[in-house]
Amino acid sequence: MSLLGKLEGDVQIKAPAGKFHDVFSCRPHHLNTMSPDKVHGVDLHEGDWGKEGTVITWNYTHDGVKKTTKEIVEAIDDKNNSTTFKVIDGDLTKEYKDFRFIVNATPKPSGEGSVVRWTLVYEKLNRQIPDPTTLLEHLLHCSKDIDAHLTQTQVQN
Repeated sequence: MSLLGKLEGDVQIKAPAGKFHDVFSCRPHHLNTMSPDKVHGVDLHEGDWGKEGTVITWNYTHDGVKKTTKEIVEAIDDKNNSTTFKVIDGDLTKEYKDFRFIVNATPKPSGEGSVVRWTLVYEKLNRQIPDPTTLLEHLLHCSKDIDAHLTQTQVQN
């Protein structure tokens, strides 16, 4: 059993890929209003919203437990609607030596809606640490909450 791992999961949404991408690349601090039972706040520590190198802290609930993670925005690719976060401190560092989240939104060929892909790339501290499958599920459910918020906002506008 390897200490290195990669998990991927997709979810189909109704919102345009660019709008979904904008939430993670530029406005993650709005997530607590889009998915309040999962994300309680995102705080800026260093840098500017929407910029690579920005350091943020996420306060969230996962598996019924309130947690925090401090991350650096490692990459923002507006052309491909992708944002990469690298964990640098917090609850995930208790089990993982290295952890990255990559969220990518791709427009559907039909032009209606998008597909959101979450990729988790990690290195466990030891072999007894489980793969973060419930965290991936958590992110996919959060994506559905964001989609509901974005599409509700579209209808109202």
